[in-house]
Amino acid sequence: MPHLSLPIDHVAIRFDHDQAVANAGMIATSTLAGRLGIEALADETVSVGFRPGRKLLTLVDALVAGGDCIDDIDVLRAGATARVLGHDVVAASTVGTWLRQVTFGHVRQLDHVTEIAMSRAWASGAGPGGDTLTIDIDSTICEVHGYAKQGATFGYTKVRGLHPLVATRADTGEILHVRTRKGSANTGRGAARFVREVVGRVRRAGATGPIVLRADAGFWSRKVIAACVDHRVAFSITVTRQPVITNAIEEIDEDVWVDIDYTDSGRAQVAETTWAGHRLIVRRTELAADVPALFAGWRHHAFTTNRDGHPVVLDGDHRAHAVVELAIRDLKHGAGLAHMPSGIFTANAAWTVAATLAHNLIRWTQLLATDSPVTIRPAATFRRPLLTLPGRLVRSARRWTLKLPTRWPWADTFTAMLLRLRALPAIA
Repeated sequence: MPHLSLPIDHVAIRFDHDQAVANAGMIATSTLAGRLGIEALADETVSVGFRPGRKLLTLVDALVAGGDCIDDIDVLRAGATARVLGHDVVAASTVGTWLRQVTFGHVRQLDHVTEIAMSRAWASGAGPGGDTLTIDIDSTICEVHGYAKQGATFGYTKVRGLHPLVATRADTGEILHVRTRKGSANTGRGAARFVREVVGRVRRAGATGPIVLRADAGFWSRKVIAACVDHRVAFSITVTRQPVITNAIEEIDEDVWVDIDYTDSGRAQVAETTWAGHRLIVRRTELAADVPALFAGWRHHAFTTNRDGHPVVLDGDHRAHAVVELAIRDLKHGAGLAHMPSGIFTANAAWTVAATLAHNLIRWTQLLATDSPVTIRPAATFRRPLLTLPGRLVRSARRWTLKLPTRWPWADTFTAMLLRLRALPAIA
């Protein structure tokens, strides 16, 4: 068919198509949410409001669609969009009222909903099974706007916000657990209990293999290490330059250091010693420059671990802890956690849990939609070709059909994904 150019200034605009569907591709993520039984699970578990399941799923779907505030829920009520989501879509004001009614106990109930949802997704094929599960923990600042925000204060980043703890799965970027804290909380505040909770969650969810926990220096404490030891978790935690660590590094013999690959303008070496009965692995780097460096000589980076293996291999794996930043970035900018929308702390804590569920739904959809290993794409690059599809819902011969654009470049990928998700058994 030849291309016909239109005089765009003469194209009339009317918002009157009741069968139009915004974000029609969300039929895929909604199919998975239905297979996992999230609405019924929330109705059984969460004891605030009437039918909390549909309120939770309304918020989660708005975040999956790319929303980052309460008002973005209204896009789900446009045209026939609500008909492809598999649940009643409530008004934005209703969700806002529901969030303001949430207490700390209700947040813990929402935690339980996300844990069971993760258990069901993993049982369907998205879990690690008996393989090694690597958990990365970190904290992040979620910015707030305005002065009437409970718990929002300036922390070490000089940004007004809240300071949640986040645990992620290294190979898939799933959010395994989250805990909202006030903005001034120290990085390691509550870390030991958080570690115990996340290990318990993944064990109950079906992770039967070895567990490795990686963290940066903000989580280095004897309590965190004790939590790992108590739960038989291998750990790899960065240490700070305290005198006891500095002295241990200085006592390492020069002939023990092993060269590793590094930039052409410098060199790097790895060695190990002990601290508090655990291995202390040290990487030191030195840059060669034509002009005197601000910090001349070797720079040291050390971490303590109870893992077996060659120091060079463990050092490389510990540096891979940086993937946690990618997962957190995707959670914040791909699932609506870039800022906290409410003035009530517990409402923001519930919003955070909903954001993790939206984030994980996008991850699980990719994990369960193919038999072959795939690279998990961030929410933004997954959403554009496969979720934000324009569509039209029509009925003929008593059968509903969702009509999508002709010559859509990712039509085959979307069709295969939806068929596989529909083949998953539903939760009884």
